[in-house]
Amino acid sequence: NGLLLVDDAHGVGVLGSKGRGSLALNVAAQELMDFNSVLLMGTFGKAFGCFGAFVAGNADLIEHIEQRCRSYIYTTALPPGLAACALTALELVLEGSLTESLQGNIRFFRCEAKDQGLPLLESVSAIQPVIIGDNAKTLKLAIKLRAKGFLVGAIRPPTVPEGTARLRITLSANHTRQQISELITELTSALGNRS
Repeated sequence: NGLLLVDDAHGVGVLGSKGRGSLALNVAAQELMDFNSVLLMGTFGKAFGCFGAFVAGNADLIEHIEQRCRSYIYTTALPPGLAACALTALELVLEGSLTESLQGNIRFFRCEAKDQGLPLLESVSAIQPVIIGDNAKTLKLAIKLRAKGFLVGAIRPPTVPEGTARLRITLSANHTRQQISELITELTSALGNRS
């Protein structure tokens, strides 16, 4: 009779049918969507390109949060313009074509990167980690890629465990296959991979 808390910051707008998120990925999770046993959190600042966040759950739980959670009580609601932006983004996500394009780009990146022997972590989200390991090398690669026009994050400890520093590739629906291929070419060259 426990409650499942799902932080779906990287899932809403990206995963599942029409971007419905992680809970829409399989039948067992879909049964939780009635919100009787799940509390779902998501953001409007990633796939939605806006600002703010949401919490969804059953009415009693939401009432409890509204009345008892001090950090929530003393926050300010989204300004009307940002609420309208989030609503428009939701409508675009539910239309489905942007999510399909993004999911296609994710599959394309993963397939091409694996063909080139790039050290990927498993990920179905727009965030594609390429494990480098060494902190200095990771930072150097991110700087080199930026000079080539690719904005790639260098994620290092303490954000990730020691020895697992990584490049954080963030894909979007607007990236072209050519841009993705060029990024993979630069990564492959920089890492000395030649498959």
